Amino acid sequence: MASDPQRGQRNTHSDNGGTKPSGSGTGSGTGPVEDRKPASDEAHSAFTPPLGVPYPPLPEDEHPTSEFALPAGLRPEPPAEQEGSAFVPPAGTTTGQTPVGATAMSLAFTPPHGIPTVSLTKEAPWQDRMRTMLRMPVGERPVPERRERGDEEHGPAVPRVLDLTLRIGEILLAGGEGAEDVEAAMFGVAHAYGLERVEPTVTFTLLSISYQPSLVDDPVTASRTVRRRGVDYNRLSAVFRLVDEITSEGITLEEAYRGLAEIRRNRHPYPSWALTVASGLLSGAASMLVGGGSLVFLAAAVGSMLGDRLAWLASGRGLPEFYQFVVAAMPPAAVGLAFGLAHSSVQASAVITGGLFALIPGRALVAGVHDGLTGYYITAAARLLEVGYLIVGIVVGVLSVLYIGLQVNPGLKRLNPEQALGAYNEPLVQTLAAMLLALAFCVLLQQERHTVAFATLNGGVAWVVYGALANVAGINPVPATAIAAGLVGLFGQLLSRYRYASALPYVTAAIGPLLPGSATYFGLLNFAQGHLPQGLTSLVQAASLALAIAVGVNLGSEVARLFLRAPGLLEAGAGRRAAKRTRGF
Repeated sequence: MASDPQRGQRNTHSDNGGTKPSGSGTGSGTGPVEDRKPASDEAHSAFTPPLGVPYPPLPEDEHPTSEFALPAGLRPEPPAEQEGSAFVPPAGTTTGQTPVGATAMSLAFTPPHGIPTVSLTKEAPWQDRMRTMLRMPVGERPVPERRERGDEEHGPAVPRVLDLTLRIGEILLAGGEGAEDVEAAMFGVAHAYGLERVEPTVTFTLLSISYQPSLVDDPVTASRTVRRRGVDYNRLSAVFRLVDEITSEGITLEEAYRGLAEIRRNRHPYPSWALTVASGLLSGAASMLVGGGSLVFLAAAVGSMLGDRLAWLASGRGLPEFYQFVVAAMPPAAVGLAFGLAHSSVQASAVITGGLFALIPGRALVAGVHDGLTGYYITAAARLLEVGYLIVGIVVGVLSVLYIGLQVNPGLKRLNPEQALGAYNEPLVQTLAAMLLALAFCVLLQQERHTVAFATLNGGVAWVVYGALANVAGINPVPATAIAAGLVGLFGQLLSRYRYASALPYVTAAIGPLLPGSATYFGLLNFAQGHLPQGLTSLVQAASLALAIAVGVNLGSEVARLFLRAPGLLEAGAGRRAAKRTRGF
């Protein structure tokens, strides 16, 4: 076996400052085998110096230098101050009284003077308390005061709480409640049962709620679709009372489920025949607002009741709501046209106008504008699109009948707005008609009986204010309508706060006398006669009056909230949080 002088064993000596191999040959190397065998794996390293090459001197500093090291002669910068935590207020800052159940980690710091502490007292209505918490960042919300434990004592029964929350939100949204109040109700129910990090979301047809147990756990999300909508303010008020019991009195989860099941089992307070009669009374009272007599009252009532029965028939056959409005608008127009063709003394225009009052979707219009003004633009756009479809259905039904009548008798004078609906100003008769109209509207909305008197009186006040401004003071009808609707919204909000209930039963029926029935009829008649500019002008005026009603109602409600103290603000000078949560200015 040939020897390899580079792989032989070497012993290092200190003489002459070098290295000298021991036991290795200079030629072919015929020494013993054990002298040529490597002693360790170091001999195989590629970093071992070859024979005759001295080792490099050891470095002065055993720590290698870094490109980030400071050069010689430069002093290091002083250490930076420790950054403050978002959960710890700075030194010398007082944040006020700590809420019940809150910890030091739950009080996030934003302004220099600390955050106004929110106390979930039961003095204010639950709508105001939950709306205040919804407008707070998640880190600033107080922790729930009570927790409903499950059988295994591992925390709240999350799936059942989320299911109850969605069921309550579904009834409220299907009943026409605004998106902000639906969100507040859902948040209040979830928060009352111990779900701290919860976020409800409300759109026109979809409800969803997300709960995150902690910052490191996966969120739990549930959703529910609202496919059917029905007007029943009796059930709406019952749900508001149930939410108040959950958030204020602390009823158990089982009691809440039993209360919700009882609400669903309750029948409507008024039968279907009563709704049909109320529809006729509404149209008859509306015809009296524009100068109709007793015969006009009967004619408008009969036409409206026929349209209501046809709409019920179409609904039973499964036709969409658009076609229900088309068939409901035809009988009042046909009855008015028949009186006009008979050349009788009956004001045919008043008959048709009264029938339109019962069909204009004022409830959906007010809810849509309210959602838009409070920042729920998707829901607002969907509601307003629904209103647009329903109004188009009314236009199709009335125009089809008017077009046929004008083809039969082109010179039909009884339908002329200028001759049929002149300046009519009878304060006592119109005030009584407005109150009757609001009363009939209450029955159509299935309101509780104890709310009917307040809504009827509110409707009479609205018409008195409008008549004083428009007929006596000579103010333009649009601002006069907005002011009257603002008073309706103000009184409705005050009554709802006093009774811890929804404001819709006190507001929706009261705006009935202010609906733009006459302007809508003028526009449709001009379209049927081929006068497009005049028709567009009348329809624009009708749309302006409708928007004035919706904005006035919302403004009146916000005025009531503006001058009332927000719940839970313990620190003096603390401002009210804006409803628009995407801007801080």
